[in-house]
Amino acid sequence: MVYQKIIAIVALTSVVNCGAQFVTTGYSTFARPTVRPLVPTYAARPLVAAAPVAVAHPPVATIAQPVPLAVARPVEEYDPNPQYSFSYRVEDAVTGDVKGQSETRNGDLVQGFYSLVEPDGTVRRVEYSADSVNGFNAVVTKLAAAPVPAAAPVPAVAAVPLTRPLALPARPVAFATPVV
Repeated sequence: MVYQKIIAIVALTSVVNCGAQFVTTGYSTFARPTVRPLVPTYAARPLVAAAPVAVAHPPVATIAQPVPLAVARPVEEYDPNPQYSFSYRVEDAVTGDVKGQSETRNGDLVQGFYSLVEPDGTVRRVEYSADSVNGFNAVVTKLAAAPVPAAAPVPAVAAVPLTRPLALPARPVAFATPVV
């Protein structure tokens, strides 16, 4: 039994050492593996190691890359002391939208306020200021709701009964289909 294992191991190592290669031919599912022995090539090893040899190579030619041209950009105007002032107010009777804002800037200091009527009827007013030292600061106040005038009563309209059924003209039904 021990001899059989040894013989199997020797046979396996001899097959591996001989360089047999299993190759399948084609992409067919019925391809059978074929054994192609590799031809071993042996090269004689030098007895003495060769010393490194210095080889002079010609210089590598370099191609000059084009230099990008400098594009002249327009000079942006810089205002060291910007100043502006604006304000607006909206009072829309149809939608009930009431709001406004006012703001002034002088250099790095911005001051202003805005106000609006909120859905519950209160008026929110925000007064703010901003500068490079203190940052943005806001004070929010809420004012009581202004009294809303009572709406005038709407006269009731009596419904008119239909004497005949309502007939609508027949229309062709068309559906849009997505373009694929």
